[in-house]
Amino acid sequence: MKSTRKAKAPARDLRAEYEFDYSKSQKNRFATGGAPAVAVVLDPDVARVFGSSAKVNRLLRSVIRAVPGAVEGDRKRKAG
Repeated sequence: MKSTRKAKAPARDLRAEYEFDYSKSQKNRFATGGAPAVAVVLDPDVARVFGSSAKVNRLLRSVIRAVPGAVEGDRKRKAG
């Protein structure tokens, strides 16, 4: 007859503090390699006008469509 092991009960005591050795950390291989997000900080008076990032994006996309030469393939323009 085969004997089975009983699983240990999980420890209920949590330490007040844990020390991790971040020099041994590795990149998460399961994370998706999506497009990086860009954060833009708005001035408070501008931020009060827009209630969400969706509204800001909608306005910026309409400005991009209105500006001649600001299409997706036009990368030769210099900022400034």
